[in-house]
Amino acid sequence: MNQTVTIKVKLNFDNQTIANKFEKTMEAYRLTCNYISEYIFNHNFDMSQTRLNKAIYSDLRSKFGLKSQMAQSAIRNVVAKYKTVKTQLFNNPLYYDTGQKNAKGKKVYQRVYRNLDWLWNPISFNTPQVDLQRNRDWSYLASKNLLSLNTLDGRVKVTPICKGFDQYFTPEWKLGIGKLLNIGNKWYLHVSATKEIPDYQVSQTEHVVGIDRGLRFLATCYDEHGKTAFFDGKQVARKRRKYKKLRAQLQAKGTKSAKRRLKKIGQRENRWMTDVNHQLSKTLVNKYGKNTLFVIEDLGGVREATEKTNKDSRYENVSWAFFQLGQFLTYKSNLNSSQTVELPAEYTSQRCPKCGRIRKENRDHDLHLYICDKCGYSTNDDRLAAINIQQLGTRYVSGEEEPIIIKDK
Repeated sequence: MNQTVTIKVKLNFDNQTIANKFEKTMEAYRLTCNYISEYIFNHNFDMSQTRLNKAIYSDLRSKFGLKSQMAQSAIRNVVAKYKTVKTQLFNNPLYYDTGQKNAKGKKVYQRVYRNLDWLWNPISFNTPQVDLQRNRDWSYLASKNLLSLNTLDGRVKVTPICKGFDQYFTPEWKLGIGKLLNIGNKWYLHVSATKEIPDYQVSQTEHVVGIDRGLRFLATCYDEHGKTAFFDGKQVARKRRKYKKLRAQLQAKGTKSAKRRLKKIGQRENRWMTDVNHQLSKTLVNKYGKNTLFVIEDLGGVREATEKTNKDSRYENVSWAFFQLGQFLTYKSNLNSSQTVELPAEYTSQRCPKCGRIRKENRDHDLHLYICDKCGYSTNDDRLAAINIQQLGTRYVSGEEEPIIIKDK
């Protein structure tokens, strides 16, 4: 299989002339993408690269002054965006009330799958950026530790800041498009890097680790040896409450300066959350080593469930990036000869792992304790979920393709 990662390289330079060249190129590229998007929208969503080249390539060069490779990159970028939206529309059908009822007296809904014809306007590209093709629009001068980037006004050379950047310039890594971005008045080049890795075979599994993600503990892990690891979330919770309080104060002011600061705070909090998830996923992969099957619960629908909580604690319950943690753990485990799988989460917090008894009332949320009313087994409720998830993973390794916990009626 191929595993792709994004290398985020900060560009270090102190030259306003270079910044102006970047801004001019990015804005031209953005306008080009909107021009292509409008053409595709007005021509029955024709996304053939060949036909688009014949129809508008010369216009892109003359109207926006793009270099040849940049014009090609813009077309590919817009086509890829339309294909993504097309998939999203199809995967999220609409349901209409037919006005009829079934034998049980319930309403009958008709499912309608959507395509690009449902779009009212062309897809809009609002953020200035530009895609740079490796060796054509960007290259790395290893001997001088410089990045050479193409602009509408010629090439510029800047110093990259990225720990371990050299490790990706080996035959096993294939570097692709670099995306030039300006984030918080700082310049970055996001580079895609792809590495071919062997497919993970379930038979190579040496460790099965069940992971319960949460707020009190960001991750509670249980392995095949019966050992539990807790990753405390108290410090994270304190910082999130601080952000929440500051955000409320700024929202109450409602001034333009307050709104600008709100935006900066949101970006800062997102970067911080991403960093926490990166560190946690890296720690888990290093702790358990190679040939580990990490088992996490499928959190589909968790947002709808947590939004039923009281208003004061709703932000804490729905805003942490659980899905992002799963993504990071997946690609980091793949690169370390391991694998991450998602299995159903039903009853993992209600089932006694000793006797199999499933009873919701056995869990005390206030004390964070589970006590089985049948066999007397007791444990921390987060640990309980991790144990049940680990047992599902053990069944998966044994050959059960879709292990689930079933409650006896």
